[in-house]
Amino acid sequence: MGAEAEKKLAAARAVALVEAGMTVGLGTGSTAAHAIRSLGKRVGEGLTVRGVPTSEASAALARAEGIPLVDLNEVERLHLAIDGADEVDRRKHCIKGGGGALLREKIVASAADRLVLVVDSGKTVERLGAFPLPVEVVPFAVEQVRRRMLALGASVELRAGKDGLFVTDEGNRILDCRFGEIVDAAALAARLDAIPGIVEHGLFIDMADDVIVGRGDSAHFME
Repeated sequence: MGAEAEKKLAAARAVALVEAGMTVGLGTGSTAAHAIRSLGKRVGEGLTVRGVPTSEASAALARAEGIPLVDLNEVERLHLAIDGADEVDRRKHCIKGGGGALLREKIVASAADRLVLVVDSGKTVERLGAFPLPVEVVPFAVEQVRRRMLALGASVELRAGKDGLFVTDEGNRILDCRFGEIVDAAALAARLDAIPGIVEHGLFIDMADDVIVGRGDSAHFME
């Protein structure tokens, strides 16, 4: 069974956790899109929920699927967030941001009572680092931060979009940084947090409560 089928299985199992009356964080990316469609189907069957999207793309998809949306600033409690990941290790640390929504994704993840990541089997790794680490930067500081990343040993590429440079929903740029195998993800996250100009980075450390992995014809919770 291919990766897309595994993503659908993992997404459906996560959406099965959603209960009536919940406010749910809606992630961004191909696997999160499967979750949004699955949730939309349940809404069509009568489930009453509200969604908090992590990107304009996810908001548009959720509206198309009939999911009522609410702004995070209007939410007193975010019961659950469902999102994908570009890589996840056995400690449930992950790299996110391949879809360019890492800032809003991390805000929603930190606000949620429970963060559930959904991935296909190809996204599980022993150590993070094969996937380039997205670093979101204010435009004013792109070159300064690029030099800092090079000094930390990364190869760096300014992300391109369809019509030039990629621009996040918040108007920022993304540097895709290849550090190679990341031996101490928490230490690297702390170093990045301390660099002025970095708005957010794609290391999600100790944030995921559960990881659901689609593998073959089933989906299971990572132990």
